[in-house]
Amino acid sequence: MTDPALRGGPGTPHTPRPRPAPPSPPAPLGEGGAELAVEGVGFGYPGRPVLRGVDLRIAPGELVALVGLNGCGKSTLLRLAAGLLRPSAGRVLLGGDDLARLPRRAVARRVALLHQSAPAVPGMTVRQLVRQGRYAARGPLGMLREGDDAVCRRAMADVGVAGWADRPVDSLSGGERQRVRLAMALAQDTRVLLLDEPTTYLDLRHQLEVLRTVVRLRAERGLTVVMVLHDLAHAARFAERLVALREGRVAADGPPAEVVTPGLLADVLGVAGRVGRDPEGGWPVCYPDHPITLESDNHFH
Repeated sequence: MTDPALRGGPGTPHTPRPRPAPPSPPAPLGEGGAELAVEGVGFGYPGRPVLRGVDLRIAPGELVALVGLNGCGKSTLLRLAAGLLRPSAGRVLLGGDDLARLPRRAVARRVALLHQSAPAVPGMTVRQLVRQGRYAARGPLGMLREGDDAVCRRAMADVGVAGWADRPVDSLSGGERQRVRLAMALAQDTRVLLLDEPTTYLDLRHQLEVLRTVVRLRAERGLTVVMVLHDLAHAARFAERLVALREGRVAADGPPAEVVTPGLLADVLGVAGRVGRDPEGGWPVCYPDHPITLESDNHFH
């Protein structure tokens, strides 16, 4: 039985709410999108390199998971791909355009980033938070106008939070709040969606709920999705391609069935273990045994 919370909910008889705009027909994966290309990208801070010559091409419509130990550069790579940081070497291109040369709002019209965490603003409603995603399209003055546009209504409906539109965000559970933040990212109405550990701090049920929602939206909207995932099991199950980073470089790149191996566990994640296959879905299943020491443990943090 479908959880009623996943369907949203109608307004009360005394406070009718506008109906969500009818969804557009599902777009074929990749149609109308643009390739995201990371070419020789380096980035770091004084005395602390983070990324070291990363090359990566993500085709329109792909669903890619970035995995690796903390500090390997996953979140930094997402921020570079969102135009929030500028590389110290190389460049990040979207459809051939160098993101470092575009105005911030121009990039935000093409790439949406869901940060790992964000504090709730006291008193802000779900509707108001989702509308923040329209800044790039509507500008600061447009943000002051009351009412939702069709894009906001669709975003809330697609994630199943339309029934909570007038609830304070800080009254929601962690899983509910994450779905609202996902709606805010969708409200940017971009073809590229970047997610930085979207399941952080969520229990297993809500982790699966968020990831299944991302997979569904990617298919329905024809999105290109790149997400940082801390859990290799989730990455192997939900992504069609894994990119593993180690010490700021790409250590492995390919379909989960090819990339997830005992060697990856040892060399990239510092864990000795075994890899099997899910008997029904066929995706790789990891059986970690014990941690092992990596050469980087003493000099790269």
